[in-house]
Amino acid sequence: MIDKFLEGNKRFIEDDFKKDADYYKELAGGQSPTALFIGCSDSRVNPERVAGVKMGEIFVHRNIGNIVAKDDANLGTVLEYAVHHLKVDDIVIYGHSDCGAMKALDAGEGGEFIGGWLETARGAKDIADSKNLPASTKEEFKKRLRVIETENMRIQAENLRTYNVVKEAEEKGKVTIHGLYYDLDTGELTKVF
Repeated sequence: MIDKFLEGNKRFIEDDFKKDADYYKELAGGQSPTALFIGCSDSRVNPERVAGVKMGEIFVHRNIGNIVAKDDANLGTVLEYAVHHLKVDDIVIYGHSDCGAMKALDAGEGGEFIGGWLETARGAKDIADSKNLPASTKEEFKKRLRVIETENMRIQAENLRTYNVVKEAEEKGKVTIHGLYYDLDTGELTKVF
């Protein structure tokens, strides 16, 4: 598999890097993305590709379920760097359809780490449960899962505001928080909030 990546890199150099050499030379000198995307680690939802942007246009933090865990030093570092040093204008909670993390949350599945991690999103499942959303057919399950996925995005946006760096920047009008949802079936990216 590593050989496949190295071959892919050769194609990237020939098909993209060399053809846009000035752009990549500029990138080598520093980055100035305008947005931070907090997205899922799912291999099917590459945010740069889905949003149709070049390398360097967005700063990305990915984890299982696009979770914004409170008091997470890793995420706190990303937020501080994005807001204070890169001066991003927007922070995007980037959710998607068919999210395995949200499926696991709904089913009550976990493991040594997954179950505890997904507790941060528990409120999304609770909302779906309170709406008595059935999941007996494939279509019903898809609708229920979408509610969980989008409610999770809202919960994570609120969790963002527990970080002083985000709260202060938002209050000063320097940062806006958004929710974008990617549908794997259609390829469409839609604004949730």
